[in-house]
This record gives sequence, structure tokens and C-alpha cells, in this order.
Amino acid sequence: MQEQEDGETHRARPARKVWNRPLRTLLGLAMVALIVAVSGMLVQLDYRRNRAEAIANAESAMHALSSRLVDRFGVIAANSQMPVTLISKLAAAFLAPPPDLMQGKIDIVREGLALAPNLDGIYVGFPDGAFFHAIRLASPAWQQALEAPQKASIAIRTMTAIDPDRRERLVFLDGAGTAMGERSPPASDFDPRQRPWYKASASSGETVSIGPYRMATTGALGMAIARAHRGNRQIVVGADVVIETILDFLDAERITPETAIFIANPDGRVVIHSDPPMMRRIDLERQDAPVARVIEDPLVHAVLEANIGDDPVHLTAGDQPYLVTARAIEDSVLLSGHRVFIAAPMNELLGPTIAALRQGLAVSAAIIAAAVVIALFLARLISRSLDALTASADRLKELDFATPIEVPTRISEIHTLGSAMNRARDAIHSFAMYVPKEFVRRGMESGRFSGRSARRQEVTALFTDIYDFTTISEKNAPEDVVAMLSDYFDIFSEVVNAHNGTIIQFLGDSVFAMWNAPVADEHHAERACRCALDVEQRLKQFNADQRDKGLPEFRTRYGIHTGQALVGSVGAEERLQYTAMGDTINLASRLEGMNKKQGTVILASEATVKRCGDAIVFRPLGATKAKGRTAAVRIYEVTGAAPETA
Repeated sequence: MQEQEDGETHRARPARKVWNRPLRTLLGLAMVALIVAVSGMLVQLDYRRNRAEAIANAESAMHALSSRLVDRFGVIAANSQMPVTLISKLAAAFLAPPPDLMQGKIDIVREGLALAPNLDGIYVGFPDGAFFHAIRLASPAWQQALEAPQKASIAIRTMTAIDPDRRERLVFLDGAGTAMGERSPPASDFDPRQRPWYKASASSGETVSIGPYRMATTGALGMAIARAHRGNRQIVVGADVVIETILDFLDAERITPETAIFIANPDGRVVIHSDPPMMRRIDLERQDAPVARVIEDPLVHAVLEANIGDDPVHLTAGDQPYLVTARAIEDSVLLSGHRVFIAAPMNELLGPTIAALRQGLAVSAAIIAAAVVIALFLARLISRSLDALTASADRLKELDFATPIEVPTRISEIHTLGSAMNRARDAIHSFAMYVPKEFVRRGMESGRFSGRSARRQEVTALFTDIYDFTTISEKNAPEDVVAMLSDYFDIFSEVVNAHNGTIIQFLGDSVFAMWNAPVADEHHAERACRCALDVEQRLKQFNADQRDKGLPEFRTRYGIHTGQALVGSVGAEERLQYTAMGDTINLASRLEGMNKKQGTVILASEATVKRCGDAIVFRPLGATKAKGRTAAVRIYEVTGAAPETA
């Protein structure tokens, strides 16, 4: 009775629901989901990496730019400050106001102007209101304002003490300091004691700077440097420093087209800006409110309010994000205590990165679309193979050994495996026709061909080229050219192998061979030279046979160089090539081309000559420049070889 109840209970138990779908659907969905996930992840990772790299590069460039700007101020300040310091400390002639000791004053300021090309002029103010001013007449504005003679280079302007008999005098000097003429303009009420440079230096006794400002006569952007004379603090030596080139520097050195570079004083007032229209606004506001107004610009306000330290800051101004850096000007008397700000728009910094993201998304969409089609097709093929395998398994379950296990499709596991092995065997056999077996064997034994990898080592590279091969190709049928090249390359293959070298590549009619890689060879430079000499000997018989057949001769040029190169396997994941890269390889190729100019056949570099010692005979040809290189290269013609030792 109990058994009957158990049986009824078992029959009444509901069957489990199994989610069954065709294999092609499951496989297609899995492949598409996988591709979508991987593509999205790769695109996102690539975008983040490129974004971080772009920001890091921008930060580095901005720091470098601010350093160059501060250094430029330092250089201008040092050159400009030197004459002022020397005159204030050593020039006793300036302890007396003009017109006393005029020749001594003139000699000193001429030397000072010669030492500082950025100076517009040097001047000295005296406690009695006397004034001495040496003006460089390089600006047409000065020449016109002073009505200077055509070849005058310096104007000496003097004013005696402020009294009823005050006199003013202008003397014009040529480049040698010889007077060319003079004028006595009406006396001016100019009082140097009222100028900011005089007041600041006379009260402090230290070197001070004033500005920047637009110079009244020339309109150039400038600053004043002043220092009280050591012998009398009421005598102040000053100089006008032209810093107009700073504006050109800022405009030319922008990180991006819309990058803003500006300099602000400790009070937050912008004094220099990289944007010319903004600089004109600063000049106008400087005239209207010379003490305190900040230009109305959202970016400037945002930057100045951000209290930026030494680290770059991300901020938003006018709905646009910026990357901003700041640097203090500390070691220069010009603008000491000011700060340099550089603000670059993020949309310009990340422009290439965003374009790469869009391109990556477009490529991913195309890949996904293609993957859907391919996945459905492959799933259909695989499902047919599995159905056939299932039928075979059912026959085995029925102990049907008479019927062979065959899958009537190319997707069958057994048939596919057998076909794959056959194709692999055929592929390996075919591959051996393109790459020497010994080369592959040595490479696999050395372990240097396991994936994409390379290492730096010394090699000797040989490049060859057939003279006037283009003409030969034009005058002969392509089939004949291929046949001649095949015989020609057979010679190279035999001789290079005989000298323990490796042919890396046939490049059209050229040959690229290498020694000391992949197998080490202590005498690699010598063997490369001997190989070139032996090939040239073999080509004599080859060309004789060509003449007998009425075919063109192959005149060959050789270039040999020894040096460090990056050697290894490079290329794509599906296709690698064993090769060497670097300046050593490029120079060997250049040496081959230099034979045409030198009228030689085999050229070698000095590095190869040193490696060969007395084993090879060379003829020095001096030093010459190779194409694409700035330094000259000493070249030698390979003319012969000593008997080879065992």
C-alpha cells in the first residue's frame, strides 16, 4: 500500500521547467553580449587613459611654459638691472649734477646701454631737480620726437637744477660716441623727484621696479628699474626696460588656441594678458584707473578667486571647464611678487581624446553589427555539427559499431580537428618556403620569438640596392625581372648563410641582412664586410651570364654599419616579423645610398671599421653628412680582406 502511494506521489510531482532555446540563439546572444561588454570596457578604458594622458601632458606643458616665462623675466631683469646697479655703486661721476663731468657720465651710460639691449634709456634724478637721461634711438618714435639726425644712435638729455635759470640740452651721438649735433629746447618743468621711481628708491635705498606701463613716447610696454646711488641716496639711477617681446612670447606659446595666459599683481590686478584685445582693455583701464580696477572677464575673476596653489586646478568659467596652473615670480626684480596664470579650455585639451572616443564607438557599433551576423551564422553551423554528433552518440549507446562516426558537415568536431591538423601540416610546410628552417629553429631555441618582444643589442646591418633598377624594370618584362631577381637573391641567400648572417627582408630589389642576431657572433662586423666582398665576386659571374644572355647587369651598392639596435619580434597579434629598428639600421641604409655620390661600391661606418680591426682593408673617405642626420659621419670604402683565420 505504501509503495502504491509513493508511486502515485512520484507520478503527481510536476516536471521541472527547463528554459530551452536553440543553440544558435544562445550562442549568438552570448557572443553579442560578450563583444558589447568587451568593446564598451575597452572604449571606456581607452578614453580614460587618453584623457588622463592628455591632462598630464597639458599640465607638464603648462608648468614648462610658466617656467620659461619666469626665466625670461629673470634674464631681462638681470641684464637690465646690471647697468643700474653698477652706476649706483661705482659711478662717482653721477654724484655731481649736470653739466658737471658730462663726458664721464656719457661714457658710463653708453657702456650700460651696450650691455642691456632691452633698455630704452638710462636716467638719473638729482635732489635739486636736475636730470640726466641717455636715450637709445632705436625706435622711430624717439627719433621723430627728438628730431634726431639720421645716423644718431644715442641722445643725451640734460636738465639743470630747477631754478629761474634752468637750462635743457640735447646732444646726439653716433655709434662710436661722437657728437653729431645738439639742440637747446625750451626749459621743461619736469621734476624727477616727483616720479614714482625716484620716490620709491630714494625712500627705501633698495632696487625697485615700477610698472608695467605704456611708455609715453614709443607706446611700448615697459617697466622702470631704479636704485639710489650709494654715495648719496637722494641721487637715484633709473632705467626704462622694454618688455614688449613678452606679449609676443605669450601669444606664440599658447598650449591651445584659446589658452589664456596672464600676470596679476599681489592685489589681484591683471597687468599683462596674452590676448591682444584684452591687453588693449588693460591699457585703457590703466589709463582711466591706474591703481585698482580688475578687467571684467569671467575667466580672470574665476581664476583669481580660486586661490590656486602649486597644484593644477579644474574650474568652470562662463559654463566652460578649464585647467589652470599658477606660478609666482620670485627671483626677478621685474614683477616680483606677481603670479603667472595659465588657463587652458578642457574641450580643446581633450579634443583629440573625444574624437577618438567617437571613433571607437563607431567602430564598436560596426563590430557588433558584424558580430551578430557572424554569430548567427556560426551558431547555425555549430548546431548542425552537434546534432550530427548527438546522433552518432546515440548509435554508440545502441552499440552500433558498424556505422562509422561521421559528421556530414565541415563543422564536425572530429572532421574539423582532422582537417585542421592537415591544414596545419600544409601551412607549416608552406611556411618553410618563406622562412629558413634553421632560422626558425635557432629562434625557438633561443626563446626570442615568443610573442611581441624586443631587446637592445649590438648588431651589424647590411643594406644593398641595385643601381638603376627602375630603368631595368621599365625595359624588361615583369616575368623576366622576377626571374633575374630570383637568381640574384639566391646568391645573397647562399653567401649570407655562409657568413653566419641572416637575411631579415627582401625589399623590392634591396636586401636587408644582419649579423649577431638572433645568434651571437663575436666577429659580426668582419663577417658582414666579407659577405659583401664575396657577394660582389659572385655577381661578376652572374653579370657575365647576364651579358651572354643579352640581359642587363645588376650593379649593386652596399652599406654596412655596426651599433646598438632594438632587435626582436614586432607586428600585429596575427602577424609578427623578426627585425631590427633604430638609428643603426637607418644609418646602414643611408650609407648604401651614399655610394652613388662617393663613386664607391661598399661603404662602411667608423664603428664597423673599429670592430673589424686589421681583418678588413678600408680606404678612408673623410666625414660627410648622412641624410636625416645633423652630425657628420666618417665613412670608409671596403676594398678587401685579410685571409680569414680559423
